[in-house]
Amino acid sequence: MTGTTGALAPGSSLVDRVVAAIKDYALEHKVSKEMVQARVLRYAREITPSFNAYLYFRFGYWLAKSIGRMLYRVRVGFFDNDGLKNIPADASVIFVMNHRSNMDYILVSFLVAEKTALSYAVGEWARIWPLQTLIKSMGAFFVRRNSKNPLYRRVLERYVNLATRAGVCQAVFLEGGLTRDGKLRDPKQGFLDYMLRDYHPDIDRDVVFVPVGINYDRVVEDVSLVRKLDPDASKKSLWFVLKTTLKFAFKTVLMSRKKRWSRFGYASVNFGKPLSMRQYCEQEKIDFSQLDQSSRFEQVEKLSHQLMQNIADVVPVLPFALMSQLVLENQSQWLSELELKTLASTRIEDLQAKGAPIKLAANACEGVLSAALTMLEGRGFIESRDNLLRANPDSLDLLKYYANSIDQWNG
Repeated sequence: MTGTTGALAPGSSLVDRVVAAIKDYALEHKVSKEMVQARVLRYAREITPSFNAYLYFRFGYWLAKSIGRMLYRVRVGFFDNDGLKNIPADASVIFVMNHRSNMDYILVSFLVAEKTALSYAVGEWARIWPLQTLIKSMGAFFVRRNSKNPLYRRVLERYVNLATRAGVCQAVFLEGGLTRDGKLRDPKQGFLDYMLRDYHPDIDRDVVFVPVGINYDRVVEDVSLVRKLDPDASKKSLWFVLKTTLKFAFKTVLMSRKKRWSRFGYASVNFGKPLSMRQYCEQEKIDFSQLDQSSRFEQVEKLSHQLMQNIADVVPVLPFALMSQLVLENQSQWLSELELKTLASTRIEDLQAKGAPIKLAANACEGVLSAALTMLEGRGFIESRDNLLRANPDSLDLLKYYANSIDQWNG
């Protein structure tokens, strides 16, 4: 379709683009501009959060912290502490991260809550009462993912751009959705483009992207995520999903009250080196606001891949993923626990030499690797015979899912 929107110059404001989209929509659907404006207002109200500071910092922080620490041993790493401390106070900080679990929202929120409030984009799954009101009051904004409606996309673009220009601290999953095979997905460019297409590095506040790598010894949705890779798998009913979720939550709460419960292992978050867009634009000699659409998309795609690589560099290498990888590589052999630990120790040295984010003290390595093997056996991922261990043929997909979380360090 060609219309007013396509005729706009590269430097046109986002307000002009919204107005143009309203005119195009009215012409295409043969309705009045007033009716389209009312639709735009509904979109804006749907997207925009109704942030409540008391609810976020008192209830939200407590809830996120309680859930996170009930389920996991939380570990945090900073790869450029000075860089994080030196981010200008008036900068728009955007945490860009990989997306392994819906726990990501909870984990990162409580880790940064003492410094700032985060605004997340959440999908339509959260638009149910009373969850919708709670989530919006916690600063999240709703996004109709994969929407092809150009009018809606213009309104969403305007909101994201305004939030960025106003200095709202945001968290963005560059992959656009949860990984299903455990590997990092290719980055999406939509949100980056919304943030930067009207960005003037000389006069606007700096936009600073902070890469965040997340990994878990156990992802609570692992079975359902891996199951989606099978095109022949039957779709589960809503009742089955609710029943399974409630059963899992009830069992977890009961287990957490037992003194010997070991939780779900580690949940690790690493914060990488910040990337200043003001410095980036100066180095690359670009001004996003002055680029035509094709050139801007090309530059945004280049930036998205650089950010994705920065995230990959700080995704934690956890014991469970490491052991999953070794068990898979030797799936046809029966190995003793000592042999697997020896292989793991050698692999750890290789990874550390490559600069991989793995933090295991020498005196703790033995216990940590034993715990990882215990978890693998407890979940049925490996089978035992005569004190020897081997990958369970029925669990290869799940083993691959966890091994793939550190696949970027292979080769």
